Amino acid sequence: MSPDSEQMVERVLRGEGLEVTELHSVPEQKKPVTRTNTCFPVCAVIFNSKNEVLMIQETKAVCRGSWYLPAGRMEDGETIVEALKREVKEEAGIDCQPITLLQIQEKGPNWVRFTFLAEKTGGSLKTLEQENAESMQAQWYDRDCLPPDIRKHDILTLIDAGVKYRQSPWFTVLQPVDLPCDVVCQRFLLAFTSSKGNSDEDRLWLLLSKNFQLPVAVSFEAQILAFTPKKLVEKCMPSIYEQLSVNTCGILGVQHNGRVPGQTDGVCLNTLVVLEYKEEEEESDLSSPPKLENDCFRWHEVTNQKLRTETLRRIQEGSVLPVQSL
Repeated sequence: MSPDSEQMVERVLRGEGLEVTELHSVPEQKKPVTRTNTCFPVCAVIFNSKNEVLMIQETKAVCRGSWYLPAGRMEDGETIVEALKREVKEEAGIDCQPITLLQIQEKGPNWVRFTFLAEKTGGSLKTLEQENAESMQAQWYDRDCLPPDIRKHDILTLIDAGVKYRQSPWFTVLQPVDLPCDVVCQRFLLAFTSSKGNSDEDRLWLLLSKNFQLPVAVSFEAQILAFTPKKLVEKCMPSIYEQLSVNTCGILGVQHNGRVPGQTDGVCLNTLVVLEYKEEEEESDLSSPPKLENDCFRWHEVTNQKLRTETLRRIQEGSVLPVQSL
């Protein structure tokens, strides 16, 4: 790999952003517009010094009186972090600062929720006397004694993830990068390894475009994020696609800037993907990556030992931001 390509990969592994300058797979997709055809909710997992988690009581008629984490939809002109701080302030009465992204949940590219582990920096909990259209009140709850009337139990896994991360972080702190994007897309660190049972001897290849860029694909409408890399691999290797397993490991970085409503409402998710032969394909040559059938892409072997070791570590340890398809 060239020094420029290596630097690009290093930046993605560090959670930094890269400007989206070209798209390598562009299915038809309506331009994302916040709160019109695209919804990016945010959610906060916040603990106090007693390890109690912050909960808010809902005020909407359909779920009045039930409890949930502070959460809500991004508004026009907001960044992801600005939306988080606003929702926590409106619903819980406190100021907060994000510590790290904790999990991404999605129902296709038109609905992606960003959950943060965050911390209180000021303010005071909303009381019943302060009830408004946003919430009734906010309280701290012990993880083992949560209120019985929880609106949706999907938050339980988020709370558990927050507890786990505070005890033993399995990926480095990750914050959204302020870079504009006009589509919902994924940039892939798509890797193939030849395993010899010894990580010091494993070889590693990454898929690059013919212009030596990491491939960027527009996410398919109404499809889960794990589907998009599969379509890219099928485009690159159509004749052997059925012999391959395309595994999305997780997210390495999030790029978003929604400050120009209707024009920068997209998001780019830098995604770690591993390509393998299926176990039943015993005759496949595992010592080199599958042959490409598309001139727009090429394999490049990572010979920089530090870069190779770090990429393999992230793959083997699962040191990535989790993504869950709902």
